[in-house]
Amino acid sequence: MTTGKLPQDADGLQLNFCKTLACDNFGLSDAHRYVVQHANPKRPAMVCRECGAFPPLLNNQEVLNELHRLRHLHSDGLPACRNDDCDNFGLSVHTHKNLYHAFGYSGDRQRYRCKLCQSTFVDKWSGANKKLHFQENLLGLLFMSYSVREICRKLEINPKTFYDHLDHIASRCRRKLAMFDARWVNHAANYELASHYITLQPKSNNGVLWIATGEAHSGYILCQHVNYSANEEPVGEVDHDPYHPPARFVSRDHSSEANIPTPEPSPILHERIDQKYQTILARGNVEDPMGNLTTFNYPSKGALIRPPYTSYAHFLHVLDLCQEDRQVSIYLPQDPVLRSAALSVCLRRIQRQNIDLLYVEEDQSWHQDYPIDKIDIVHMGWWRDRWAIANNGSASKGICYLAGCNNQPKQWLRTASIRQTAFFQHRFETLFESFINEPRRKLRPGGLLPMLDIFRAWHNLCYQNKEGKTAAQMLELTPSPLTLSELLA
Repeated sequence: MTTGKLPQDADGLQLNFCKTLACDNFGLSDAHRYVVQHANPKRPAMVCRECGAFPPLLNNQEVLNELHRLRHLHSDGLPACRNDDCDNFGLSVHTHKNLYHAFGYSGDRQRYRCKLCQSTFVDKWSGANKKLHFQENLLGLLFMSYSVREICRKLEINPKTFYDHLDHIASRCRRKLAMFDARWVNHAANYELASHYITLQPKSNNGVLWIATGEAHSGYILCQHVNYSANEEPVGEVDHDPYHPPARFVSRDHSSEANIPTPEPSPILHERIDQKYQTILARGNVEDPMGNLTTFNYPSKGALIRPPYTSYAHFLHVLDLCQEDRQVSIYLPQDPVLRSAALSVCLRRIQRQNIDLLYVEEDQSWHQDYPIDKIDIVHMGWWRDRWAIANNGSASKGICYLAGCNNQPKQWLRTASIRQTAFFQHRFETLFESFINEPRRKLRPGGLLPMLDIFRAWHNLCYQNKEGKTAAQMLELTPSPLTLSELLA
């Protein structure tokens, strides 16, 4: 190995540096601080000379390209600048009012003009929904677990019409949510967020991961993304080359790397955390969960994105929604695919000391009201992460404080949790199990993407918890739950 150049920064963004917070090289991207090799793509390309950590390299421009894709999806159908060359591209009027002028009407629909590039656009969903009753019936049948074929037969439509309506409903849901998202992020005194990820289609082995971030206690989901693009082609090399774009796509010639399946998680928290570290280290790229797949089936259409690119872009998008001067806490499951992205993207906040990043792992039987009398401190994994673990009978909870200036284990053991975001994702799996696992959809994840937007809107605005309150109500964004009719209006 020899010293070499790091991938070039992009618009001032440089994400390649040591991710060990206690290391002198943390956040520093001077090439002489690292050993860099280009010859063998199967070996770590970058090793920190100070602490020996081996963070995988990324193409910075490709992270921005992925952020551009995610912004476009997040704002699809919303009133936002559509000029690819404008810095306001994809930033919705609802969340960034200061970037636009109201600019008259087109029929009964509001028109806007971008202050930066002067382009105009129309809020196409600002008019009345003329298909409200029909779409309400369609959505009701879908939530009652009817198959697409059964819904088409009951409503006397063909599958193409069904999916067209699904796209329209998803757009209306995104527009409705954008207003509530803006209301929350603009008025919150601070942000307590929980992130989580799972495979989108557990039985397909198609490599598609679903990342979600929401308010930790109410369960209000702020944004979600998948590492799959329905409208792109997977161009580029089989092996990841961070120096030459395109670098973010998984090749159709990619094959699974793992020889043995991931073991069943231990019921004992301490052992489960240790198991996870071993699983992570077994990957060729510690930040890429696809390295644990023993079988891999590429989606039949579209392009799969290397998970770190989507993860880094996801947190860039999350931070873009948060006010810069307000404290942010982000709780994460134990995995570098989210940890490294959050640490890197939050570098400026870490330097300003207005961020807390934590790993959180807890047993299902753990209750937030349990007293915390004794805390065991354990250093675990290759990284020697410092875990604080509390036990109450057979239930355990652990936190690992990753970054910030408020390392108070007892406080975080009481308050930090990713349970609400995980619940959101697992409930989607349960409600739409047959839809997700239809044989023809296993390699066609594109059909699920509108459902994710619809489900986020329903979960935030309509679904009531045991106290009869929605996530939006708990954040005081709405006085009462929304009906399906109100959601689609």
